[in-house]
Amino acid sequence: MKQVPMSDKMMELIARRFRTLGEPYRLRLIQELEKGERAVGELVEALDGNQSNVSRHLQILYDAGLVGRRRVGTSILYAISDPMVVKLCALVCQSETEKSERELEELKAISAATVVKGRR
Repeated sequence: MKQVPMSDKMMELIARRFRTLGEPYRLRLIQELEKGERAVGELVEALDGNQSNVSRHLQILYDAGLVGRRRVGTSILYAISDPMVVKLCALVCQSETEKSERELEELKAISAATVVKGRR
């Protein structure tokens, strides 16, 4: 795949998105929203959090365009509005898993070499 040069503006937009996703609590919210549309109260309960903290992080995700919201009666329901965020998280998760597996294999090789040296 050919790499397209990014403008300074595009780099800033990408960096902003990564900063938004750089907070573990927001990733937990996204993970909960992958299950479907949820009310703030449901998210508070699922994450064992408090309403002001959950609402603050949802607002940040909303401002970044990653989640959407709609009012139903007195409740506000949130849902993932940009499905690419789920794909991005899956890609990073896969990359970290593969990295951990490589590191484990390296440790096994070092351990095996150490055992062999110790038997001499």
